[in-house]
Amino acid sequence: MQMHDAKRVEIIIEAIMERQISTALTQVGVTGFTILPVLGGSGRSGHWTREGGVGRASGMIAVICLVAPPRLDSLLKGIFPLLDEHIGVVSVSDTQVLRAERF
Repeated sequence: MQMHDAKRVEIIIEAIMERQISTALTQVGVTGFTILPVLGGSGRSGHWTREGGVGRASGMIAVICLVAPPRLDSLLKGIFPLLDEHIGVVSVSDTQVLRAERF
């Protein structure tokens, strides 16, 4: 079975930004993504949990999407303004998918 190169983008951001990040992804042409609650973690400010809250947020979410490599720059440009004033981190990794036409 043939695999095709893709980029996996993971965005960890304050839960209050869910609507804005969904809108931004849709506006740059991302047709599919998954949003998951984040239970806790550790970062520059130390260990945190969903119950303890993070900054102004009531927790964090993880947004995961897969895109074709040529579409990565427009995705990153589309979400960057949202990260400028909010807690968040973006990671990009190489991956492979079975059905490239979906990304």
